[in-house]
Amino acid sequence: MITRYTFGNPFKTEAVVAEIAASDVRNIPDAVRLSEDCMKLNLALAKDDIVYGLGENVGGINKRGRKYISNCMDDPNQTEGRHSLYAAHNFVLVSGTDICMGLFIDYPSTVTFDVGFTDKDLMTITVDTADYDLYIIEGKNALDIIGEFRKAIGESYVAPKWAFGYIQSRWGYITEDDVRDVVSGYRDNKIPLEGVCLDIDYMERYKDFTINDERFPDFADFVAEMKHNNIHLIPIIDAGVKIEDGYDIYEEGVKNNYFCKDADGNDFVAAVWPGRVHMPDFLNSKAREWFGDHYAFLTEKGIDGFWNDMNEPALFYSDKSLKKVMDKLHEYDGKDIDLQEWWAFQGMVNGLANNPEDYRSFYHNVDGEQVRHDKVHNLYGYNMTRSASEAFKRIAPDKKILMFSRSSSIGMHRYGGIWTGDNASWWSHIELIMHQLPALNMCGFLYCGADTGGFGFDTTEELLMRFIEMSMFTPLMRNHAALGSRLQEVYRFKDVDSFRNLLNLRYSLIPYLYSEYVKAVRNNSLLFTPLGMVYTDDKTARLVEDELLVGESIMITPIYKENARGRYVYLPEDMLMLRFRSPEDYDEEMMSAGHHYVDVDVNEVLIWVRKGHALILGKGAESTADISHDNFNIIKCGDVSSYTYYDEYENESETILNF
Repeated sequence: MITRYTFGNPFKTEAVVAEIAASDVRNIPDAVRLSEDCMKLNLALAKDDIVYGLGENVGGINKRGRKYISNCMDDPNQTEGRHSLYAAHNFVLVSGTDICMGLFIDYPSTVTFDVGFTDKDLMTITVDTADYDLYIIEGKNALDIIGEFRKAIGESYVAPKWAFGYIQSRWGYITEDDVRDVVSGYRDNKIPLEGVCLDIDYMERYKDFTINDERFPDFADFVAEMKHNNIHLIPIIDAGVKIEDGYDIYEEGVKNNYFCKDADGNDFVAAVWPGRVHMPDFLNSKAREWFGDHYAFLTEKGIDGFWNDMNEPALFYSDKSLKKVMDKLHEYDGKDIDLQEWWAFQGMVNGLANNPEDYRSFYHNVDGEQVRHDKVHNLYGYNMTRSASEAFKRIAPDKKILMFSRSSSIGMHRYGGIWTGDNASWWSHIELIMHQLPALNMCGFLYCGADTGGFGFDTTEELLMRFIEMSMFTPLMRNHAALGSRLQEVYRFKDVDSFRNLLNLRYSLIPYLYSEYVKAVRNNSLLFTPLGMVYTDDKTARLVEDELLVGESIMITPIYKENARGRYVYLPEDMLMLRFRSPEDYDEEMMSAGHHYVDVDVNEVLIWVRKGHALILGKGAESTADISHDNFNIIKCGDVSSYTYYDEYENESETILNF
């Protein structure tokens, strides 16, 4: 059951699509205590209560013990000390003996979740202003509540099946030949590859909807050449539009008032990759349609996949903030700078990017009403991706187009997937994505994944291999690295055979993963499920944070520690352990419920088949176009006679596999 309580005059975020009438706030359940000004909600937590949710954030699967701030941030330092990442997902679920309740705070600006940080036995949710909708979802268990919430927020985006293939990306593929070299590196070594992402290098001086003709002299032919090799090119689109006379996107935006304005009514000026830019007003429906239609510049050249970036929005500086800093810098010239002044100097320069004062300095036109950006900040990336997704139905109605974004909030899940932003080549970030996946699914984001191998710093061969062994289960599987970091295409490492085998295993898993993904979309369920949500009476299972159920049939137990050659595994029931080295090379062993230490070599992947279930396994392939859908290796655990299989999303694609 979902109940809505309205406070003040909420902004219509369109996160919830179900018609739910507002109820009297005096009828809020006793468990939720409101402050007098209605800006704080308090919920007592019993000792064994688990708090799930908050989508893309730091911390464990159980969010207790930390403070989280829903405020989309361009911050690549995903360390434990952070309170905000690139997204804002305001859904939490408290699961305990005496309470099972979900809360969604439908509010487009900053929300703070103090989940037992100040008081270990109390969750306090704070909004900046008392203008929000509170949705309380009650049900018999966590999965029931999640299903009700997902129904209310609408069906999740469905990616094309090819987008489950392995994607290679790097900031620094400068020319067509760079991309050809990467594709050849994979194809010559017979390593699966589905797509190559183009970062900002393909553009003319980082301008949206342009192509650098020197680096990519005949782009449409190049796209066709890649498609002939079963390779999809996936270009980046950034949020800022360069200020430049003669640039059609800029001139159209100025002419039609499609850019955000400053307090004086002038087009707001900030800076990102191309230098000084204006920010498209994605909360303005006409501007959203205008910007989205420009994706046709690339779809008409054969492009069928995009990634939206810098859409928190990221700001390097604004004209106003840069002038203030430059004026202040003159005071330091020749000065004997002590510690306090050094900190002030450093903070002033470092504070130029994504400055809260800048976010308070520009405005949106929402149905003729002027709305200050910081009041709706978390909706910017959501509506940029909405702009593209809605446009695809107009400009490419017969194409299924891949779209994923860096920034998001609940509601955007209907328009595209996400990657979890600029992570690092750190072992802890394998564990982090394990924790994020079920929380993202709870909020409707099913097509998701992390930068495999890590975006920042230098990966190692072992780290990349272990990262792949985790990422091979995520719908989006993209190896992405930053300019200046070590080249991390898998064919560059010594143990090419093991990388080939692992990626072949990924492709053999795609029939199962895609089928389970479709079920999760259709049933408003999870693709990645914490053990405690299924084995609800098992106290140990409720505490496990480094094992996940994937779909209906399997459990995964990735390695996320450096130099580890094994790990402890908890089995909540008897399971069949599969030790894979390739799709064809694996061992089976029935394992009893309980605690085990299991050896896992660097090139091995453990998959656990649940009792009464079956894993369907295809054959390895170099692209999804080569995957067979009728000759599966069926691996069963116990008494099971059939599996419901979805080859495509459409209704008629359901197949009952009997065995």
